[in-house]
Amino acid sequence: MCDYSLEMYGSRPARESEPYETVRFPSGSIGLASPADCGAAVCVQYGSRLRLENIPLHLQGSLRVKACEEVTFMRLDHGAYRDGLRFANGREISIQQLNSGVSAVVIQMAEQAPTPARATVFETA
Repeated sequence: MCDYSLEMYGSRPARESEPYETVRFPSGSIGLASPADCGAAVCVQYGSRLRLENIPLHLQGSLRVKACEEVTFMRLDHGAYRDGLRFANGREISIQQLNSGVSAVVIQMAEQAPTPARATVFETA
């Protein structure tokens, strides 16, 4: 959602179709922010789909992706930072590997898990 390294900053939830960009916060951590308010971290739900633009050339080559790609925002199970991105080709990176200035738009928010229906108990005679 929002990496622990961004907890000291104001934050708010992401909104579908709103433009964001990657920003290096004063702590040195990279996170998403609205261009209108670069001081507040934008928290994206794991499982949300994003469109990234301006992916750095070095990452395009090493990940075998284009400058514009659709990705899934995910939680990484390793490393100091847990916010990650999964590309359509299966490659996964920490959001920390992106430079500042990468554009992002949430194209589909993660679906909330449905509340389980209450079970009906039938008695047999």
